[in-house]
Parts: sequence; structure tokens; C-alpha cells
Amino acid sequence: MVDTGATMLVLPRSLVRKLRLRKMREVGVRYADGRTATKPIYGVVTAELKGRGGEFDVLVEENGTQPLIGQILLKQLDLIVDPKKRRVLANPLSPDLPMVEVLALTREADLDSDALTKAR
Repeated sequence: MVDTGATMLVLPRSLVRKLRLRKMREVGVRYADGRTATKPIYGVVTAELKGRGGEFDVLVEENGTQPLIGQILLKQLDLIVDPKKRRVLANPLSPDLPMVEVLALTREADLDSDALTKAR
């Protein structure tokens, strides 16, 4: 299941054991109904969706829990959700491979900016 309100990839404990993932740390979790709990994070799992793959940490829930795809996986693989058709698609603006957004300037861009400022 895809849940754009969830942050992480969530898997049931039985699947995490089958994959032989290693416990890395614990985090606090807030559920939709307001409950909070401490849950383990295991990793690292390689996940592929719509022909795009990446490595992800996994939040572990009890057996019987439905696997859940959250925002981190969607963002890292540059996937979008079409809620009307209830499907996940590769971002049409980057159909060939995931596009990563970098918000910091590179040193080269900083130098170009400095040159523009001095030229004024």
C-alpha cells in the first residue's frame, strides 16, 4: 500500500527476518490515531518500483501488518501518486531516471554569483 501521509517504508517483522536485515536504531512513531510508540529501524533493503531502485531503511511493525510505501521511497525514486486512478507513476518530468533536487549551490555557482555581484 502507498501512503503519502507516512514517512518511511514499513514492513512486517516476519518479512524483515526473512530478508535478514540488521537492527540499526529505534525511533519514535506517531500513528494516524494519535498513538505514539518506539519502533525499531532495520536496514538496509533494496527496493524497486516502476523500474527504479534504491536502498532504504525499514520501520518494522508486527506480523500481519501490510507493507507500506511512504514519502521517503516515493521521493528518492522520483515517483508520483495519481490518487484518482490509484496508481504510482514515474515522474513524467524525469521519465528515464529519478531526478534528485539539490538545494545547495555548488562552488562553481557561488563563483558565478560573486562575479555577477562584482560586475554590477
